[in-house]
Amino acid sequence: MAETEDPPVMKTLAPPATASVAHPAAPSGRPPGRFRHFGWTGLLGLAVLLFWILAAFVGPEILSRQFSSGGSAAVFAPMSARHWLGTDYLGRDMLVRVIDGARSTVGVALVATLLASGTGTVLALLAAASEGVVDTALSRAIDTLTAIPSKMFALIMVAGFGSSIGMLVLTAAIIYIPGAYRIARSLAVNINALDYVTVARTRGEGRLYIMLREILPNIVGPMLADLGLRFVYVVLLLAGLSFLGLGIQPPAADWGSLVRENIGALPEAGAAVIAPAMAIASLTIAVNLVIDNLPGRVARERGAR
Repeated sequence: MAETEDPPVMKTLAPPATASVAHPAAPSGRPPGRFRHFGWTGLLGLAVLLFWILAAFVGPEILSRQFSSGGSAAVFAPMSARHWLGTDYLGRDMLVRVIDGARSTVGVALVATLLASGTGTVLALLAAASEGVVDTALSRAIDTLTAIPSKMFALIMVAGFGSSIGMLVLTAAIIYIPGAYRIARSLAVNINALDYVTVARTRGEGRLYIMLREILPNIVGPMLADLGLRFVYVVLLLAGLSFLGLGIQPPAADWGSLVRENIGALPEAGAAVIAPAMAIASLTIAVNLVIDNLPGRVARERGAR
């Protein structure tokens, strides 16, 4: 018999291994979810900022039922289970005083900042959309306010008209309108020169339409960042005036006046003087952390790399 050959073995070729696609890992230091554009520092700043806002609005009502602030404790008592931040120069609970001060400090600063930034933005939109004589007149008037030193202006206003809450709000707003105006105008003038604004003007759109529909939406992001910085400046201005005795007057409290009232605890590093100072520092640092993590700023930094 003829020797039979083994049937040829069919070699099956394995399909080529597909190259594994490396999915970009989530950026380190960025939390997932709705706040993914915030870093952990931004979330920390946001948490501290929300804490002080809640403390300003609902804190005094809650703490007044839980802590005694009638001045029955020892003067400048240390921190304890009953008085978490010690007591002040009259024996009142410092935690209650700091939370009470948050209402004045955060509330007055927020209203003054919104007034300053809002007025400056509206004037800047009007100047950019009008151009010509209106722009020149507004800019020169704002320059006049800029030439006056802010602290000197605040001292003159408070000394002449008193240190009521309304006067403090008005004074702080007038001081910081020029800065908000200059930034908003520089943004608005650039937007006003773009083609789509020229097209809107050519098709007969009015000045108000161009201000509100064409220019304003494109400067909201930078102006929100500027709003945060203005808020920090107003907080420091009001705290400085209160430390000099020209801000919120007793029996009301704000953080600057609490530092001044309890300055006698400074040699022993008492909590009565450290607590309000730390409150001012934590609020200003928190606002800056939130500003540094705003979505537009993060996107610009990524595009620059």
